[in-house]
Amino acid sequence: MGDASGATAAASVHQPQIERAVRDFHAYLKGRDEGNLKSSFEVARRTMEAVRDVLSQVRWNNARELMDIIQHAGKVLHTGLPSEPIVDNMVRRALLLVREAYSECLAEQQGQKSPDGEQEVSVPTGPNTTLQALLLSTSESEDFDIPFKTLKQNIIQQINEFIVELEDSTHNISSQALEHIHSNEVIMTSGHSRSVEAFLKKAAQKRTFSVIVAESAPSYSGHRMAMALSKEGIDTTLITDSAVFAVMSRVNKVIIGTHLVMADGGLMAVSGCHAVALAAKHHSVPVIVCAAMYKLCPTYPCSYEQDMLNHLHSPATILPYADAQVVGKSSVVHPLFDYVPPNLVNLFVSNIGSNAPSYIYRLLSEYYHADDSN
Repeated sequence: MGDASGATAAASVHQPQIERAVRDFHAYLKGRDEGNLKSSFEVARRTMEAVRDVLSQVRWNNARELMDIIQHAGKVLHTGLPSEPIVDNMVRRALLLVREAYSECLAEQQGQKSPDGEQEVSVPTGPNTTLQALLLSTSESEDFDIPFKTLKQNIIQQINEFIVELEDSTHNISSQALEHIHSNEVIMTSGHSRSVEAFLKKAAQKRTFSVIVAESAPSYSGHRMAMALSKEGIDTTLITDSAVFAVMSRVNKVIIGTHLVMADGGLMAVSGCHAVALAAKHHSVPVIVCAAMYKLCPTYPCSYEQDMLNHLHSPATILPYADAQVVGKSSVVHPLFDYVPPNLVNLFVSNIGSNAPSYIYRLLSEYYHADDSN
């Protein structure tokens, strides 16, 4: 307990250095919050770069101190945009990278690596061996208090590799396009998604198909998607959101992007996607979601907590202030995202492969550590 409290105190001492390290990130979020809504990829990449700056500029002695400093920095980063879970996702991922780098240094010191580089784990055997013993044998407790000279270099290298993985995520998703899109199909999407755009363009290189784009009012980001696809020679039709149900019977697949993938397999997707998914369910049309792994959020949403995960924009785009008489007698809420429950989703296509919503729990255990869930 004393070591943990000491590490926490050390994190507080480094508060000025942490704030200086994340200053650029807060400046970026300020521009984002003022209406320049950047992609979730940019938020994820800049968060990891801010964490890398923190561990480079703040002095620490061992992995335990560094993890407390990163957790403290995560709270500072979170204040920049409290309703953006991707910031917390990247902090959790950085903590897992620290744990993995520490385990590698510890294994090297103890000589527990096999000739092929894989870490050897001692597994108990015998007639009285229980399943619990087998499970616990693969995750021995570590206190992270041993200092290693190579730890900082290893962590920075892992973070740099993860940033490269972030940058390649769209390419890795689009490379699977031919497995899911076939010739002469009719695809529907809603709004604009960088991953979905690359996914459809990749498939169009070898397949001929048509795309129906719902405009996703009031942001009308579907107009940008329709323009981008038509420039690539893809047969594209732009429709209003109210026409989605009417044309769904002609559609073979629905392919949409998402802002977040929740722990239950549900989505926080652009406003209008819930209506598209409901129409697809009614007409038995499969719904495919293109989402990189950094969008995976270890949070189980409740009906009374969904507003905490959403962004509310100005209602002036829906009800102009010029209509003063109406404005004074009404209350208008303009949410940016819809929650789409997992029973409306058939398949997730991520940068590491394709999975059903029921497999999300397994991906969570691989992407984040259980001790970092809070």
